[in-house]
Amino acid sequence: MTGAGEEAEKAEEREKGSDSMNRTRDRHRPRGVLAALCAGLVLTVLAALAPYVDRATTHLLADHTRAGYPTYTQTEIDSAVQTYLVVLTAVGVLGAFAWLATGWAVRAGRRGARPAATLLFGLGVTVGLAGLLTRDTSGMTGLPPALGWAGMAPCVAGLVAVVLLWRRPRRTWT
Repeated sequence: MTGAGEEAEKAEEREKGSDSMNRTRDRHRPRGVLAALCAGLVLTVLAALAPYVDRATTHLLADHTRAGYPTYTQTEIDSAVQTYLVVLTAVGVLGAFAWLATGWAVRAGRRGARPAATLLFGLGVTVGLAGLLTRDTSGMTGLPPALGWAGMAPCVAGLVAVVLLWRRPRRTWT
């Protein structure tokens, strides 16, 4: 009888050890999710920098504004471009904060990580589509297509992160 009792205890200890190993593994398992979140952060920073690069090089935003508003003076065009820079910078900073907060929540295994990431993904897609598709009073989109699509690029990483998050077993995130 002692042998059977010892076997049961050993089996229980193995199970406990296996559970703690699984929890440790689960905590470190979201590498794919974290990689997608890091990619989203990088893409968001690049999208936020794109209008500044454009202003210094190709002037797509200024030319797009000039084409939509041919009667604007250069000062008015510069003012419109500056306004877009401020708005897109604010969107980029908020987006970067969202990526960092989501990454922290995922890494910490927070219960609300999946719903929060899903909500932020929906918000990001909405903001990206607004930048890409919204028409201003000239009838043209407010942003040139290249900058609009740059704003949508982080959404691809967001989609990958959300899909990977929801594919995980729920117990990992509770």
